[in-house]
Amino acid sequence: MEKRHNYLRKVAETATQLFVPDGTVPNIKGLVLAGSAEFKTELSRSDLFDPRLKKIVIKMVDVSYGGENGFNQAIELSGEALRNVKFVQEKKLISSFFEEISRDTGKYCFGIKDTLTALEMGACEILILYENLDVERLVVKNNQTGDTKELHLTPEQMKDSSNFHDKDTGVELEIIEQMPLLEWFAENYKKFGCRMEFITDRSQEGSQFCRGFGGIGGIIRWSIDFGQLAEYEEIDNGADNWDDGDDDDFDDQGFADDMGF
Repeated sequence: MEKRHNYLRKVAETATQLFVPDGTVPNIKGLVLAGSAEFKTELSRSDLFDPRLKKIVIKMVDVSYGGENGFNQAIELSGEALRNVKFVQEKKLISSFFEEISRDTGKYCFGIKDTLTALEMGACEILILYENLDVERLVVKNNQTGDTKELHLTPEQMKDSSNFHDKDTGVELEIIEQMPLLEWFAENYKKFGCRMEFITDRSQEGSQFCRGFGGIGGIIRWSIDFGQLAEYEEIDNGADNWDDGDDDDFDDQGFADDMGF
């Protein structure tokens, strides 16, 4: 009994070290307890088990194996519960996004251009991305002028050779960088001081976000008038602006009009 109690203490302490490393809030959204006997139940009821972790236990499952096989079985048995947690969190997040729009707070962004602007300003608090967003990020160079620019193209736009030529001179643009936009966000979002959340199109809210807002947007820290910013940029850049290649398919106002906002 003493060995059992010591082992329970060790498990509880290890869980706290792993899942509450900074001693404040858990770094996970849900926890599954799995085992082949009653130990998991004893752990969940024990005073040694961190109360912050008790609150986020979403399921306890009985497994028939130990080690990696037991771990994989636990994942399989708790799959539905895990999906439900993500589903609820997704609905809550997108509902918050829609609420900002309905209240016309200006504390939201959508579409590639406005979202990148909000990120570069350090204004984006939560970056929301469709998990299957199929857009490539390219950096292209005009070898005659030495100018470079970013393109964000769908698979259909990638097939259009006109996107890879300077519209004024017809010069072919050299691709010097290319990667999926989702991958670029995953590597760089922390630099912008925001939190990144992936959503699916399986909930009604998620589907509306993907269809109506292009599957990319965010909740921002302060109100921004992107229309006014665009006017300033047009004045500053004059007639020499380059088309960034994504205006037609990612027209922000078009998304809003389609959704009735």
